[in-house]
Amino acid sequence: MNLSAFCFRFLSVIAILLGVNSSLALEAPKDSRQSSYQLMSSENQAMQDDPNLNPALFWVMDGHSLWKEKTGKKNVSCASCHGDSGQKMAGVATQFPKVQKGKLQTLEGQINQCRTSNQEAGPLAYESKELLALTTFVAMQSRGLPIAIQETPQNRKDLQQGRQFFNERMGQLNLSCAQCHQDRAGLKLGGSLIPQGHPTAYPIYRIEWQTMGSLQRRLRNCMSGVRAKQFEYGSTEMAQLELFLMWRARGMTLETPGVRP
Repeated sequence: MNLSAFCFRFLSVIAILLGVNSSLALEAPKDSRQSSYQLMSSENQAMQDDPNLNPALFWVMDGHSLWKEKTGKKNVSCASCHGDSGQKMAGVATQFPKVQKGKLQTLEGQINQCRTSNQEAGPLAYESKELLALTTFVAMQSRGLPIAIQETPQNRKDLQQGRQFFNERMGQLNLSCAQCHQDRAGLKLGGSLIPQGHPTAYPIYRIEWQTMGSLQRRLRNCMSGVRAKQFEYGSTEMAQLELFLMWRARGMTLETPGVRP
């Protein structure tokens, strides 16, 4: 039996073992929530904590350069409006995704919206080095602040849809996000502890990837793992699921830029 077939059979058994209906499950009580940072080895924690060891700082530096770079038909930079240091962005990343002009927008989407509207420049591709660098630079300004997503009349419908995505089964393995990251959080799968799935550190440098990646990349990995059709980068569905995950982590500390195995 080849490795692919073995993995499929193994995950199929897990799907049976996890055959609990999570559609009505509630998020973990706030006082029992934990970042996946707490599940890492002390060496990986030190890599995240020490600026001299955290490889994500290369993206932060690139992001700062892009922040000050004039571009587009208007030949203006992000710094032209928001200041060279980026410090005026403190707290911004804790509020996204949020409804802007009637549309749910992620932080990446807002950066591209600013580029097209205020700079008259082309949008940056999702998972491109440039968009990851700018997003990481902006998000780092909120490092150490609590995630501030709240349910509002404006985002209620999107939040409900994100909750539904989190709880509904998908793919050939017929698994939901909640079955792993809520019902079985803290148990082991393939020798690794299952995290609660709180997006407190994105964009992250993942050692497995050897590069930075967005929350949407991680979500697409999970969808692929259960043999489900992946939501498109930048889609409304991605923004809605991201909104629910950030709401679920409300009050937790933003760690960006994070490091994960």
